[in-house]
Amino acid sequence: MAANEYQVRGMTCGHCEMSVREEVGEIAGVDDVQVSAQTGRLVVTAAAEIDDAQVLAAVAEAGYSAVRV
Repeated sequence: MAANEYQVRGMTCGHCEMSVREEVGEIAGVDDVQVSAQTGRLVVTAAAEIDDAQVLAAVAEAGYSAVRV
């Protein structure tokens, strides 16, 4: 299992978390998505390594920006 951590900017509530979770969860191979608006932390878990560009694009699609930690 691979777990990548990101810092997401702009999230303020549960709806923000849900938007990010839904977009990132659509990436092929993603097993779990943990996201917190309070800390801005996003952890993506997958059986194989996930491409950072895909995760960052999914976060952008949800309306936020992120960087790999």
